[in-house]
Amino acid sequence: MSFGILGPIEVWRDGVPVNVGPALQRRVLAALLVDANRLVSAHALVDRAWGTAEPRSGRRALYGYISRLRRALEGHDVSLTREEGSGYRLRVGPEAVDLHRFRHLLDRGRAAPADEEAEALFQAALGSWRGEAFAGADTPWFNTQRDVLDGERFAAELDLTDVRLRLAKHALVLTELSGRAEAHPLDERVAGHLMLALYRCGRQAAALECYERLRRDLAREMGIDPGAPLRRLHQQILAADPALHPAPATPAVVRPPRPARPVPRQLPPWPATFVGRGRELAALDVLLKEPAEGSGRPTIFAVGGTGGVGKSWLALHWAHQHLDRFPDGQLYAALCGFDPAGEPVPPDRVLRGFLDALGTPLQEIPTGAEAQAGLYRSLVARRRMLILLDNARDADQVRPLLPGSATCLVLVTSRSHLGGLTATHGSPHLTLDTLPDTEAREVLTCALGQDRVAAEPAAVTALLRRCAGLPLALGIVAARAAAHPGFPLAELAGELDDASGRLDALTVGDLATDLRAVFETSYRALDAPSARAFALLGPAPGADIGPRAAARLIGTPLARTRAVLRTLEAAHLVQQHAPGRYRMHNLVRLYATERCQDRHGDDRDAASDRLVDFYAHTAYAADRLLSPQRTPIAPGPSAATDAPSFLSDAPTSMAWFEAEHPCLLAAHRFALEHGRHGQAWRLAWALDTYHWRRGLLPDRMALLRATLAALDAAGAQPATRALAHRLLGRTLVALGRHDDALGQLRRALALFAEAGDAAGTAQTHLNLALAREQQGDDGRALTHAVQNLRIRETLDSPPREAEALNAVGWYHARLGHHEEGRAFCERSLTLCRRHHFLEGEAFTLDSLGYIAHRSGRYAEALDHYHQALALRRELGDAYEEADALACLGDVYHALGRTAEARRARTQALALYRDQDRGSEAERTQALLGALGHAPAR
Repeated sequence: MSFGILGPIEVWRDGVPVNVGPALQRRVLAALLVDANRLVSAHALVDRAWGTAEPRSGRRALYGYISRLRRALEGHDVSLTREEGSGYRLRVGPEAVDLHRFRHLLDRGRAAPADEEAEALFQAALGSWRGEAFAGADTPWFNTQRDVLDGERFAAELDLTDVRLRLAKHALVLTELSGRAEAHPLDERVAGHLMLALYRCGRQAAALECYERLRRDLAREMGIDPGAPLRRLHQQILAADPALHPAPATPAVVRPPRPARPVPRQLPPWPATFVGRGRELAALDVLLKEPAEGSGRPTIFAVGGTGGVGKSWLALHWAHQHLDRFPDGQLYAALCGFDPAGEPVPPDRVLRGFLDALGTPLQEIPTGAEAQAGLYRSLVARRRMLILLDNARDADQVRPLLPGSATCLVLVTSRSHLGGLTATHGSPHLTLDTLPDTEAREVLTCALGQDRVAAEPAAVTALLRRCAGLPLALGIVAARAAAHPGFPLAELAGELDDASGRLDALTVGDLATDLRAVFETSYRALDAPSARAFALLGPAPGADIGPRAAARLIGTPLARTRAVLRTLEAAHLVQQHAPGRYRMHNLVRLYATERCQDRHGDDRDAASDRLVDFYAHTAYAADRLLSPQRTPIAPGPSAATDAPSFLSDAPTSMAWFEAEHPCLLAAHRFALEHGRHGQAWRLAWALDTYHWRRGLLPDRMALLRATLAALDAAGAQPATRALAHRLLGRTLVALGRHDDALGQLRRALALFAEAGDAAGTAQTHLNLALAREQQGDDGRALTHAVQNLRIRETLDSPPREAEALNAVGWYHARLGHHEEGRAFCERSLTLCRRHHFLEGEAFTLDSLGYIAHRSGRYAEALDHYHQALALRRELGDAYEEADALACLGDVYHALGRTAEARRARTQALALYRDQDRGSEAERTQALLGALGHAPAR
């Protein structure tokens, strides 16, 4: 098999095209082929193939595409395997993929000892192209890769031209060069090729005219002159220098040795207390294992992260570890991109310093920045050097300082993401996170000594918690503690424990190590809308936030909000820790909250109202999609008129609840703390269905208890308080807290009676029936179920009447009245299906399965339970899914189908454990043990 991505995405078997599926499936294949034989995460594949258009079912669609690709490719020296939990590796010979064959041929061409061989290899490499790379694939990742590959192709074309000019084939390339010069009018290397070819073809005037045209264009467009190499070629053409004619093949030209140049050693000292970062150091080590010398371009690696996370220390530590790999020297520049005390250093000033370090006499340093950059690149060409560019502001500050030689390695640190370097130079990027607790403790131990750290374990734990793993914060704390060796660490820990003064405590008086100053410089660099958004995000409830919620908080359109979040992410003031989820480091958040209080205090309350209102309004709309038959409450006033527009059905609503659940709990706490009882009640009510279906009963109980206390204190309407008591009572039944549950449900009955709410009274009887069932009193349970049915038959609510019929049938069956129970349940099933009441249908099928099982009709029981299980999974109701699986296991066991019984019970046990349902898990564990296989606890 062979694969083509340098053009349309295609596959051939023995030269015959192979159909590998629709466009998206081919994109997944291409995303794997770019990194052939390397592990690619599922998240990366979804991002590459779909980009910003990722559907809600993107991960499931990916699995389907992977499965079909595996079948299409198997048995042809190609394998597609899943490894390490969530990644995929496509194993294929590099020569079978045109991209990797192209790069391999280029490497050989650039290393070829003779120009004739190099020409043939370059021609073969360029022959791998069939058109635009990844033709038709339009996602951000593919577009970036396409730009990178276009750059590689262009560089290969220029390298081939160099070879052909050395082989005196100037007439052959002249037409091609004329077209290339028109396409790239400001490219000095292209202009030099054309000038030389024209001159050798006897067209000296045209060569000079070409130079003059370029000079004018550069002056007009960029305000610069041509670089030194092109100016030198111009002078040679004017002087008809014989050296411009092709050198004879023999004898070989013997060039005098170059004068010795000094070897710069500019790195700052090795960080004395560096600890940890094993994974990140290993990532940098890969740069040495896979050098880019054959690629014709330098290796460039960017290290990013928030201020104080240890970017510079990591880069310096790694550089000092590997000095022997850079025998021709190390250049270092502090670019001061986010220096609290000054402006970023201009690139031309850095270039002057580099030229001086490389031994360039002052009189030979040209005046123009472009000419200086050209001379710098010439001096480092073919030298094995490390260039460390520390604290860059942006990609524009870095580009003039990049060498052109593949023998050089460039390390750049920055608080910005420097995505432009990835786009133009293909540079990988490593974002540093905070230190784990073990490494953070080691920082303090190195600075303060083992004895002092061991003497106050509680204080050290408090310091570590407050510093939150930020190396700068740890270093500042260590410096303060070291300055007073006789003071207890508990004193400093107490000072940091006051959140309002924590940033004041984290300072030693030096601007460069003042944490607030570090954050302030990043904040000052933001435009006004981004600075306001950053400040408002600080005190917002929730550990993270999504773009839609952020848009409501900030009060800007969604598209503008996404742009602002990208700006903050690029500045490392927020981190996108999961697709579409943004969070702040704790100390960054503390600083943002300060800025909000200082500069946006008037805006803060309105912003918080908008955010909590968005959560309440959207949760209400999502719950209506999850459970449309549920009796609604008043949704409340809302400014978020478009909030539910992105919720289309129950699965999207469930996914939204999954993503936002911690934020919804935080918003509920915020609403209670700030007296917004209406918002708190709507959030508690709207989360009830989700909590039940996911088995999050402790969360459900805590939310309702807190809300009830607030409603009672606020003197809410009896019907509202009654509903809250009923929902809490139903939760306590499921948790096995029967006495408490009965108390809550009786209180609900009294309040519903006071409010004259017959529907609420009926539903409470249904919950009381369940409470009595859990106590083992099925007779009293049936009494409550019959009362519920009598009320429901008067209220013209078919779904609730169906629910009541099923309950009466269920308790008849529990009492051994199987035929009576079956009759009630079949009436219920008819109503449920007529009114598309899926949840009621699932419960009724469970009841019918139970009746069939107890009546010895096992095949019928299996059918009912399988239908119920399918509905539970469609509804996302994991709580009831566990019970359906357990019942299936019982029927399979009765039939003697041990393997199927074991499978069903094992799946049920996993769900019970996930939901902390201890008694059900123990019962299922025991049943599995009786089958001869009991999973480990």
